[in-house]
Amino acid sequence: QVQLRESGGGLVQAGGSLKLSCAASTRTFSDYAMGWFRQAPGKAREFVAAINWSGRSTYYADSVKGRFTISRDNAKNTVYLEMMSLKPEDTAVYICAAYRGMGVSGAPGSYEYWGQGTQVTVSS
Repeated sequence: QVQLRESGGGLVQAGGSLKLSCAASTRTFSDYAMGWFRQAPGKAREFVAAINWSGRSTYYADSVKGRFTISRDNAKNTVYLEMMSLKPEDTAVYICAAYRGMGVSGAPGSYEYWGQGTQVTVSS
């Protein structure tokens, strides 16, 4: 069982930046591919970004490409999501997810473990 805990959310003005962190409770963090999803009120969960076990392969939703960067530090069992040029439509609960595997995936069904999420609110 892997527990995921997100942090770093908050309120920011449009055009601003935030960096989210997700700490994983496992000794084998490098066995897991990681992803970030988001869910706004009344909307379905949406893929944001994913990263493979080594960090050398990443994948982004078109809506965040060029603005968001996913990265990981396997020594710290942590994955990050750096968000720049934030827009009001980025407002959502951001949720970290993990699955044991070598690839990178944007499909929610691939993921085995999910965090509780951290709220990001972007004001106009």
